[in-house]
Amino acid sequence: MKENIELINKFYTAFQNKDYATMQNFYAKNAVFNDAVFTNLNSAQVKAMWEMLIKNGKDLKLEFNNVKANENAGSANWTAHYTFSGTGKKVTNNIKANFVFENGKIVNHKDHFSFYAWAKQSLGTTGLLLGWTPFLKNKVKQQAMKNLEKFMQANKS
Repeated sequence: MKENIELINKFYTAFQNKDYATMQNFYAKNAVFNDAVFTNLNSAQVKAMWEMLIKNGKDLKLEFNNVKANENAGSANWTAHYTFSGTGKKVTNNIKANFVFENGKIVNHKDHFSFYAWAKQSLGTTGLLLGWTPFLKNKVKQQAMKNLEKFMQANKS
């Protein structure tokens, strides 16, 4: 469906332009987001996540392609290039995004990427040796949620 293809294109164009406010407007009030690090984020959390990632990603660059959509669902591939703030290491993360739409808004957004590939780049030797373990993945997830909660507290309107 043309409208949903346009929505995905506008979403990632806003992301390229570091325009988190426009990105936030594409989510429904009941939206849910999941990826390898952030799980079951509600609408307020996913909106804050994009704002946090954009504000903290000083050198963030991204490309997107292969945008597809019908009346209810869509997908795209995107690649993020940035410096991971925790270690200062360069990361190139290849992501497959899947969306579910209702009334012109995103209600479900899932990003799929290899946590191990990400961990090797962002965490260096630790990621190489432990990136495949549930222990490291859970530790990264817990830290990411703490960072998001702290960001949300600091940015309350």
